Amino acid sequence: MSDSYCPDCKRNTEVVCDHAAGDTVCSECGLVLEARSIDETSEWRTFADDSGDHDPNRVGGPVNPLLGDGALTTVISRAANGSNADSSLARLQNRGGDPDRAIVLAFKAISNMADRLSLVTTIKDRASEIYKRLEDQKCTRGRNLEALVAACIYIACRQEGKPRTVKEICSIVAGATKKEIGRAKEFIVKQLKVEMGESMEMGTIHAGDYLRRFCSNLGMSNEEVKAVQETVQKAGDFDIRRSPISIAAAIIFMVTQLSESKKPLRDISIATTVAEGTIKNAYRDLYPHAARIIPEWYAKERDLKNLSSPKA
Repeated sequence: MSDSYCPDCKRNTEVVCDHAAGDTVCSECGLVLEARSIDETSEWRTFADDSGDHDPNRVGGPVNPLLGDGALTTVISRAANGSNADSSLARLQNRGGDPDRAIVLAFKAISNMADRLSLVTTIKDRASEIYKRLEDQKCTRGRNLEALVAACIYIACRQEGKPRTVKEICSIVAGATKKEIGRAKEFIVKQLKVEMGESMEMGTIHAGDYLRRFCSNLGMSNEEVKAVQETVQKAGDFDIRRSPISIAAAIIFMVTQLSESKKPLRDISIATTVAEGTIKNAYRDLYPHAARIIPEWYAKERDLKNLSSPKA
């Protein structure tokens, strides 16, 4: 028994917990203080059969609203020493087939890729939702599952404002090339445009979307990261006609030249998945604006002379 405040007795009294009914009752006046409470303590009973599995859990996996049955189906297993009836039931269930088998495999692939990319749950759920809409249109048959799943993750990342490059996603996909993922992305956008009757919102990519991850991969200091972020913001005022990811890589290269820990161009290329030649081209376009985009607190005008002059 424990103490709790009783509104009838107007004071703390001892209460009795009726675990069978889930009621908490005052021991003095009999008032039910809490009805149908849920016991959140550990389950000590085991509901396993004679297979030697003593796992006390008696629930299945979480409900998935994207599946037709909510992932609440019953699977009939065939025990090693089971009866003929058990074997017959399991055989009949397998013969009937699972209509959600293909989409379940796709969801598992999405989950595995998202975990390898360290993506948050919202991105994983958005990618699963995109694939489910494709599956509902029955347009996934005969197509490369790995490429479709990777493209769904790419689109989901952009829609959630946490973009990943195609190269980053391709690096963790074994069964699809960069070109196949790109084609799958265009296919998905086209199919969903037909479904919605309008273009699908993909989200705009900015150079600043990649900075945190790239700077972390290079082990840059907080001061360098802050300088890179301010430089990217100021660079947006100029007409630099380069892709956001190449601008981000070039600015990282520019800022690290002014620090003690100068990062080799090759290391920046590996961390950002941008070719060295592409970084040099973007750097050439940014170099004339260096004095106006690099913050003064980080580098004085005389320090900018240490920047390497881009080759024509």
